[in-house]
Amino acid sequence: MDFDFSEEQKQLQQGARRFLEDRCPPSAVRAVLENPELSFDRGLWAGLAQLGWLGTVIPEVHGGLGLGYVELCAIAEELGRAVAPVPFASTLYFFAEALLLAGSPAQQAEWLPKIARGELIGCFATAEGPGRPSSSPTTVVEAGRITGTKIPVTDGGIAHVAMVLAAAAGAPGLYLVQLGQTAVQRVPLSSLDGSRGIASLSFDGARAEPLGRPGAGLHLVDRVLQRAAVLLAFEQIGGADRCLQMARDYALQRYVFGRPIGSFQAVKHRLADMYVRNELARSNAYCAAWALDTNAGELPIAAASARLAASDAFGFAAKENIHIHGGIGFTWEADPHLFFRRARQLSLVAGAPAVWGEQLAAALSSRPASSVVECGT
Repeated sequence: MDFDFSEEQKQLQQGARRFLEDRCPPSAVRAVLENPELSFDRGLWAGLAQLGWLGTVIPEVHGGLGLGYVELCAIAEELGRAVAPVPFASTLYFFAEALLLAGSPAQQAEWLPKIARGELIGCFATAEGPGRPSSSPTTVVEAGRITGTKIPVTDGGIAHVAMVLAAAAGAPGLYLVQLGQTAVQRVPLSSLDGSRGIASLSFDGARAEPLGRPGAGLHLVDRVLQRAAVLLAFEQIGGADRCLQMARDYALQRYVFGRPIGSFQAVKHRLADMYVRNELARSNAYCAAWALDTNAGELPIAAASARLAASDAFGFAAKENIHIHGGIGFTWEADPHLFFRRARQLSLVAGAPAVWGEQLAAALSSRPASSVVECGT
């Protein structure tokens, strides 16, 4: 089975790379990182909406392009390569995905067109501290009003609407909460990657609208996280590939004792190790993209495998990129730290690698001994 992108998908990816190289150079990322008041690159966000990327998998009836998830994976890889300072993941991978999975026709008709036009930023608020979302959240809903605190929430400081995990009559569910209400308080939090902000969201009787079946919140959260893990893996691979390219280029330009540092065996080994991890991560991600696009039963295993491999590859590549750049790699003026920050941020969104390792082990142990993962055939 060939899991590579088709020619049309490769053309889409190449076009995305050209656009982001022009509209999202490192200076654009720095502008957001150095000025917290910017929050994100609004000009780039508008450009993504004009290109239709915000509606990639949104049905045409709701103003989207109606394309598949493989196309969205191709775009995600380029966004990761550019470390784009926009709330694309929060809005598309999490918020819109929950709407597509469980939203009523009226909810989809109200919110999906706004996402496709770039008028709405969404966020996914499930955590109440470190670790996985609790099966008994302290955030509660009574008579359509939500009370409690979610922390941390990626892009919670700039989102218009949040998808919140809360308990109603003891049963966890997902709820749509508009964040412009006076009963909602946002507190920005400091984070390693200032180009992707996080916040604490506190609700004091804010209006909340249920999403999906009552009591099915945890199951829906798991489905959203699995699907988001695949897309995040492609962002991580894009960042890891860019780190490898940066390290290689510098190794060919930097001379020591009359020869480029890339000619030294120790540097060659570092670059080779980066390449191997990147390719292993890509193989896992391509399999997961197939499972996501076809809604295959292999998705839980494929998503966890892709998430683990991509987190490892990006984290390793970002660290080695700094090492190969030597003394300047640790300076604010050099670009490697932009990727190190994003590598750390992406490794924690949707659950840390340890959580995904547990999920992979559980998924594998629950499979019949005679079953074979389709991606491996």
